[in-house]
Amino acid sequence: MSVQVENLEKNVVKLTIEVPAEEVEKALNAAYLKERNKISVPGFRKGKVPRAMIEKMYGPEIFYEEAANNLMQNSYAAAVEESGVDVVSRPTVDVVQIEKGKAFIYTAEVAVKPEVKLGKYKGVNVTKANVKVSAAEVKEALEAERNKNARTVSVKRAIKEGDTAVIDYEGSVDGVPFDGGKAENHPLEIGSHSFIDTFEEQLVGHKAGDEVDVNVTFPEQYHAADLAGKPALFKVKINDVTTKELPKLDDEFASDVSEFETLAEYKEDLKKQLEAKKAEEAKREQEDEAIAAIVEASEMEIPEAMIQTQCEDMVNEFAQRIAQSGLTMEQYMQFSGQTIEGLMDQVRPEAETRIKTSLVLEAIVKAEGIEATDADVDAEIEKMAGMYGMDAAQLKGYMGENEKASMKNQIAITKAVEYIMENVKEKAAKKAKKEDAEEVATEE
Repeated sequence: MSVQVENLEKNVVKLTIEVPAEEVEKALNAAYLKERNKISVPGFRKGKVPRAMIEKMYGPEIFYEEAANNLMQNSYAAAVEESGVDVVSRPTVDVVQIEKGKAFIYTAEVAVKPEVKLGKYKGVNVTKANVKVSAAEVKEALEAERNKNARTVSVKRAIKEGDTAVIDYEGSVDGVPFDGGKAENHPLEIGSHSFIDTFEEQLVGHKAGDEVDVNVTFPEQYHAADLAGKPALFKVKINDVTTKELPKLDDEFASDVSEFETLAEYKEDLKKQLEAKKAEEAKREQEDEAIAAIVEASEMEIPEAMIQTQCEDMVNEFAQRIAQSGLTMEQYMQFSGQTIEGLMDQVRPEAETRIKTSLVLEAIVKAEGIEATDADVDAEIEKMAGMYGMDAAQLKGYMGENEKASMKNQIAITKAVEYIMENVKEKAAKKAKKEDAEEVATEE
């Protein structure tokens, strides 16, 4: 196999790859063995027709497409390695020559990793973090914990905001019921705005046992085109009304939900947790701010194919996430009215940010000679083993050289971020609105 590299504009190269004729013959024969059961020739049973007979009747071209695909799949990765270029996109391929008895020649246009001209990355200014926790924030955390431990009780009174109505309903448009418009014993939280238009508001003031006509209008951009913009009537029966009964904030509550015996101790621990969370969030925000400043000060020309590949990867990541919730991409598109093209446009800014961030950090790794040692890799494997409840040596044995190399690269990137943050200069934040300065709320 031979590979020629031609530099095109904007960090795109064209690889011209030539595969020897003997490999072409093997690929053609493999194509024949795969396709022969599909080909009919008078006088022969399917699968028993000699290759020479098929090629005589239909021409040798009958196997070219399958052979070309196999040849490209089997040669592309090795060709990229031989070329020495750092490919960062999927290839656009074009077959130049495929003919029995001759070499197979094809081209692959690919984006290559662009050079980065680093701007200032030492002594970058970042906003000074405020990790102080106010009494109001402690109170908010306490209320969240109270809500988590609330009891649900039925009430005889009329529905009000925050209650949950357990309802039967059936919807119709112009007197005709529609698909998905009927349910029984559906729990609907009033104020959640999970139902269209003013549906929830029209239940306020009614009690369990009431039957209510609810009139609403579907949104103009509703996912079901046959319902979009149309008025609908829902026949609703209220089966039950429930509300949350919050526990009293006292020492008993503290001992029930924590390891502490008193509410004061629990509040103090909550404050420490909030401070730790704020500190971690502030650290990430400062890192993002510093890296964004370095990216802004640096120069690089990102090829369009690199951005396109990153967008595709992000859309695929999204598809995997929604699949975990039981939805297919087709279902999501139907419900949201979104398209793949729309999603690609939506993720593009984040895709560009990811690419620039990665390129800049890799450039800093190179500029500062930052390396990940074998000891660093072993420490990371120990950490992973602890998370998965595995033996570190066993986990390491499962890992291939490519995985270890990838881990080394990631560790080096992490060290580059640490290097940046060791050299930042903090600047005061803009004067904010006066906040509550109390250390801890002592009363409910």
